Amino acid sequence: RLPQGLTESARLPGPIFTPATKATDGHDENISFERMVEIVGEETATRLRDLTLELYGAAANYARECGIIIADTKFEFGFDGDGRIVWMDEALTPDSSRFWPADDYQPGRPQASFDKQYVRDWLEASGWDKEPPAPTLPPEVVEGTLSRYREAYRLLTGEDLTAVTSSY
Repeated sequence: RLPQGLTESARLPGPIFTPATKATDGHDENISFERMVEIVGEETATRLRDLTLELYGAAANYARECGIIIADTKFEFGFDGDGRIVWMDEALTPDSSRFWPADDYQPGRPQASFDKQYVRDWLEASGWDKEPPAPTLPPEVVEGTLSRYREAYRLLTGEDLTAVTSSY
């Protein structure tokens, strides 16, 4: 349960765990923790929740020291052939997380970001009906996205990615 009176982009008292499964159409479908327990069992559900919160906490603390707020992120887990939990897919990237510049953070308004929100905002403004095919992104949107991703990388690693260019 979220605290009452939250404003847009307000910091929560602590991280929250919001499990999801893949729906038949490939999108994520949010489920309750209780439903997660029904699917994978209490021990595994608890382990996944604890592991997720631990990973997020470590990453969020590191990113904060680098000047980035990880507002949210998505982790995907599966099981290997021996039934062990495996961390899968990309993690903690601008495609799977919302990265906000800490020096510009101000609750109560939308935040600047170093993530795919820039593309989402452009697509929304374009009037796209979300049916394939997606519109072609203009070069300035591609370059703007690349610039944001490079800046996130620079802040998090201390290294510059200017050699990476789009082939757009």
